[in-house]
Amino acid sequence: MAFDAGHLTDGFGRRFRYLRLSVTEVCNFRCTYCLPDGWKRQGPLSFLTPDEIERLVHGFARLGLAKVRLTGGEPTVRRDFAEIVARVAATPGVDKVAVTTNGWNLNKRVQDWRDAGLTHLNVSLDSLDRDGFRAITGHDRCDDVIRGIDAAMAADFQAIKVNAVLLRETAEAGFDAWASFVRERPMAVRFIELMRTADNADYFAAHHISGTVLRAWLEARGWTLTTRQADSGPAQEYQHPDYAGRLGLIAPYAPGFCDSCNRLRVSARGQLRLCLFGQGGVPLRVFLQDADQEPELIAAITAAMTGKRDGHRLAQGDPGDLVNLAAFGG
Repeated sequence: MAFDAGHLTDGFGRRFRYLRLSVTEVCNFRCTYCLPDGWKRQGPLSFLTPDEIERLVHGFARLGLAKVRLTGGEPTVRRDFAEIVARVAATPGVDKVAVTTNGWNLNKRVQDWRDAGLTHLNVSLDSLDRDGFRAITGHDRCDDVIRGIDAAMAADFQAIKVNAVLLRETAEAGFDAWASFVRERPMAVRFIELMRTADNADYFAAHHISGTVLRAWLEARGWTLTTRQADSGPAQEYQHPDYAGRLGLIAPYAPGFCDSCNRLRVSARGQLRLCLFGQGGVPLRVFLQDADQEPELIAAITAAMTGKRDGHRLAQGDPGDLVNLAAFGG
């Protein structure tokens, strides 16, 4: 079948160009805000196969989605991760292949992933302080992750970004260190407001802090807002003439956060999620067993868009059925 990208829109006129695809629910870190007791196996690990992923991405590309982010869990725990990257990168119409990783084996494997076709890299790094990193993640690997980030800078990625969850105890006191981190590194560090999930109500109450703290810090020091690209995620990024890199904020509690939504999610078991904080999902795996099923796959995706809401309900204390961020890739 010839490739001919269409358009995928919802009932609010939002166009979707960006797919976040979870390839595993498994994570090897024990981050306090997500899996404080570590990942626990629940049932068989029947995650999408490379063949199923290839068919899924091809179907979405036919609908105009040109950017695919591989997430988890920790996506790089899959032994076939480089193969998955290569298959996604070879899909007609897909021009950006990204991963969000905790960086646990970044220093060893980053060039392999780049060679397979990975174009964009996001690394979760919640603290530049070794003790702070260990307290949040349960692992003493801060220095190794930073070495991996620096190795990635030599691998010719189109973009490298670092994600840090904004926590009350590590917020304003750490902004100076992060600014120093990007002084000579041409990358973005984005702070993500802590989000409420179904199982972290007490943690959220104790550790959540508004992103306005970061905005005020940046504006007081002469950082200015950059222009957001059409296929970008929800981050607002700031630049400064004295720094090679950028600092940014992902603020899901801010008014209008969902107005420019451009992304859809598919879980590691093939469920289409119209919103991270929604309820349930649309099963797509049944349409991934044979390439000839692509018309049915496309029809199922298109029909599901009528159910996409105008936005999440986090401000009302409703996280949907999201138990933890590892379940659907954040």
